[in-house]
Amino acid sequence: MSSNNSSANNMATGEPNKTSGQFHSAKGTVVETIGNLTGATTWQQSGKEEHAQGEAEYNAAQAKGYAEGTIDRAAGKKDAVVGAITGDRSQETQGNLRHDKGQAKQELNQSV
Repeated sequence: MSSNNSSANNMATGEPNKTSGQFHSAKGTVVETIGNLTGATTWQQSGKEEHAQGEAEYNAAQAKGYAEGTIDRAAGKKDAVVGAITGDRSQETQGNLRHDKGQAKQELNQSV
């Protein structure tokens, strides 16, 4: 059975996706299990490969999200401090919001 390599395609475009990675990981496990139950070695191998590609895509998307959160936190903190020093309440507020958004994104993408 030939697997649909859309997870590999997402990775090739530089845009890993956690949902797609989870889907292909689970699908690969199912295909491998069917191969194990039926003795179909091509299904076993195809399932293993798709599972591994899905896991790699998920991990890449998670790392990308964490890095983006780090950038937002740092830039937000800088804007908040500059806004507080200069008395620009709008800049301070926007900086705090970006900082909080970055922190939430980091927490969502932490490795377990």
